[in-house]
Amino acid sequence: MSTPERIDLHVHSHCSDGTLAPAALVALAVQREVQWLALTDHDTVAGCAEAASACAAAASSGFAPRFVPGTELTCDWHGREIHVVGLAIDTAQAAMATHLDGLRALRRSRLQEMGRRLQSAGLPGETLVATILAQPTSATRMHLARSLAAAGHVSDPEEAFERWLKRGRPGYAPAQWPTLAATVAAIGTAGGLAVLAHAQRYQLSGGGLRDLVAHFRECGGHGIEVSLAGVSPGDADRLASLARRFDLAGSVASDFHAPGLPWRPLGRFAKLPDGIRPILDELRRRLP
Repeated sequence: MSTPERIDLHVHSHCSDGTLAPAALVALAVQREVQWLALTDHDTVAGCAEAASACAAAASSGFAPRFVPGTELTCDWHGREIHVVGLAIDTAQAAMATHLDGLRALRRSRLQEMGRRLQSAGLPGETLVATILAQPTSATRMHLARSLAAAGHVSDPEEAFERWLKRGRPGYAPAQWPTLAATVAAIGTAGGLAVLAHAQRYQLSGGGLRDLVAHFRECGGHGIEVSLAGVSPGDADRLASLARRFDLAGSVASDFHAPGLPWRPLGRFAKLPDGIRPILDELRRRLP
């Protein structure tokens, strides 16, 4: 029996809310013998060139992952924030660059509003947000959560979300993200494959999740993350069932952010369930 390939098609660097530089991320992937690696930072492709160069450098001296340029796009579906991973995209494509610019502008304005709401609640939210926005990253709520923890206002980022930053909490602010249809179309225009990310996290009923996946497929979606780090057996079965029902390819992903999170290890390589087409097959055809 052959050994399954080590694949990770959803990871983050410090260009969004990860903690490692793209080159350091590649070095860790080399250490863990990851054979296919996609950098999918939130609403940016800023780290893809560095990651691709690091993979090329590693290949010249031995083992290196096959690099897949990507991004994780934020969008809206019936008032819910949904994430779609774009794989094998043309990072220089003009329409995608415009789409990403718009998303980052939304992120900045949303974070500023969250800072104002935290300020009204007695926390130095505006100062924390100003410091975050001064950095060349795609700013996320995780940045604010980490800042609140570093300043001693909460014990850790998880508490920041629970007390201040999640929906319904004093510091939360919504954003008018692009539609799911527009997001899938943007990925297609950039030559990429659209993959529905971590669908089990959206707190939808069984029927609601089916409706989301059906709409995603109707919009031209290609795949869904099926083999995920930390997913429960029940959720894994549901994701596999949805992939089969809607003829979506299965993706393998860790959603890696930082080395210190053992439940999201880089290089998730669990075998896809039977009857699921690997999206890796399409990546092999598209990437030279």
